[in-house]
Amino acid sequence: MPLHLTRGTIAALALLLAPRLGAAGDPSPGPRTVVFFGDSLTAGYGLSDPDTESYPAQIQRHIEEDHLAWHVVNAGLSGETSAGGLRRVDWVLNARADVFVLELGANDGLRGTAPDVTRANLQGIIDHVRAKYPEARIVLAGMRMPPSMGQDFASAFDAIYPALAKKNGIALIPFLLDGVATVTDLNQGDGIHPTAAGAVIVADGVWKVIHPLLARSG
Repeated sequence: MPLHLTRGTIAALALLLAPRLGAAGDPSPGPRTVVFFGDSLTAGYGLSDPDTESYPAQIQRHIEEDHLAWHVVNAGLSGETSAGGLRRVDWVLNARADVFVLELGANDGLRGTAPDVTRANLQGIIDHVRAKYPEARIVLAGMRMPPSMGQDFASAFDAIYPALAKKNGIALIPFLLDGVATVTDLNQGDGIHPTAAGAVIVADGVWKVIHPLLARSG
């Protein structure tokens, strides 16, 4: 998956890193922030308008419809691996993350990275978030590999996410692409990235998991 940053991603990261000011110019907490930290699936690669069609953008729409005081930052980077995410996460954490949705690993699996390596990198990202923001709620988006990668490899990869969620006591989206993967009409020509219609289904699945977290604090 090629490296790609949307205009919305760049603008959102700039907003994330900018100081939040109250009406009188004094620092103020402002809306709490949900950071989506992932790869091309989060960035909205291949969509006509990722700034409105990506699943994080649609989560922002859900938030606004429910009148919740949360702001979404799409920190997706196409082509990102778990190792790249581990190197990048401290930069993203320069500004506060109240909820941190971690969606990485698909590129690892497609490249045949050893599952133990992917697991260690994801654990490292979780550790960095907790060290910087102990009160942040972390949500892990699960991924799966097709049997064509080899059944042993696929099984070991698939097991990474529930194991990490249990170990760290964090919320789990069992499979980010549930209801979308392998459905031709919901995927782009590469068979990997959701279409706009597919992204709607992805967003609905993510919303079911994170909405209770936001509503309790919103």
